[in-house]
Amino acid sequence: MCGIFAYLNHLVPRTRREIIEILFKGLQRLEYRGYDSAGIGIDGGNNKDRNDKGKQICIIKRNGKIKLLEEEVSKQEDIDFDVEYETHFAAAHIRWATHGVPNIVNAHPQRSDKDNEFIVIHNGIITNHKNLQKFLESQGYEFESETDTESIAKLIKYVYDNSENEEISFATLVERVIQQLEGAFALLFKSVHFPGQAVCTRRGSPMMIGVKSEHKFSTDHIPVLYRTCKELKRSCPLPRTDASTSLYPVGEEKSVEYYFASDASAIIEHTNRAIFLEDDDVAAVVDGCLSIHRVKRTASDCSARGIQILQVELQQMMKGSYSSFMQKEIFEQPESVVNTMRGRVNFGNNTVILGGLKDSIKDIRRCRRLLIIACGTSYHSGLACLSVCDAAASKISILIVPHRSCAYNDKLELTLVDSHPVFYPNHQLDLWFFRRSTVPISQREKE
Repeated sequence: MCGIFAYLNHLVPRTRREIIEILFKGLQRLEYRGYDSAGIGIDGGNNKDRNDKGKQICIIKRNGKIKLLEEEVSKQEDIDFDVEYETHFAAAHIRWATHGVPNIVNAHPQRSDKDNEFIVIHNGIITNHKNLQKFLESQGYEFESETDTESIAKLIKYVYDNSENEEISFATLVERVIQQLEGAFALLFKSVHFPGQAVCTRRGSPMMIGVKSEHKFSTDHIPVLYRTCKELKRSCPLPRTDASTSLYPVGEEKSVEYYFASDASAIIEHTNRAIFLEDDDVAAVVDGCLSIHRVKRTASDCSARGIQILQVELQQMMKGSYSSFMQKEIFEQPESVVNTMRGRVNFGNNTVILGGLKDSIKDIRRCRRLLIIACGTSYHSGLACLSVCDAAASKISILIVPHRSCAYNDKLELTLVDSHPVFYPNHQLDLWFFRRSTVPISQREKE
């Protein structure tokens, strides 16, 4: 599993060495998820002039353990680790290879070009990345990795290069980019064109923002700002930043720190106050102010994102008294079930919202048969789902099979004819929908 961690300090002086140490601590808290490579993205250059800071981005990546990446960073002779930044944004990532072999080129951050104008770190899978890559290559953009993430980095540069409005904001760029993405993702962006700014978004993969300041915040609930698709295309400005539109420290010295992570274990040692993003939220930090944006509004949308207090200690995140992480996970299953339902189950009005399903409800209702293909933990999730689906729609028949068993090929061929199969490929119940097809699976695998 991949892991995201990033740190933004605004009016909080930090040396480059201190910033890198914070990044590595965050990555170490995510190590339990498993990974094969790691990387960081920080401001480059050693010029101490405030106006020149953030105009370069330095990417350092390494195969293997985080310890090897630390050694690689320490070898960088052209980096002055004692340069101090009042405002700085740095991003880090551990990768579990999905697209492309584990190597330095495929590790994150992925870059938009050789000048590192935009960099992206990403959890999840972009299902239409081949189409995006084909289009971008036709526009003259050259790809260097095998990842689906690189298409995102190239796409945001394409949008920026072809923007008619020179005053386009970083958040607007990201909003335009995610309109073109299909699949599940948690994304975090850094750019030389927007120094000291951070933008992150999610769809189907978790993303949270820890907030820390010695001063009182302007609000405990950040209102969601909406903009129509027409306004998005015309880059209409959002409302001015104030207490009714964003989160910021109150007072003359507006010093604040933000911690971006895909898992609470990476931020709990820094702060216990966090904001959990919902699907398609775009969170942007500009001049120390955090705002949340959306393009589409639905009836079920919550009008604000509240600051939540994390009721967990760092020791609980680690192995603690357990002999292994596996034993720890076994005994924490009841709590894990509750956490999984957070943001999906509303006990107030007895409703359930599943991000991977809600956009495909029409296809599901037209199905004559649902096919769940699973193995391991997913197999047991499928068994649990069987009783729910039978109770909800007795006309729907469901076949559960181990997803790598060739013995079931004949059954799969019969099931796929004139059907819309639903696949549960992992225990998180992410969904992939395939178009109606009469081509047997065995033949498609050969192709």
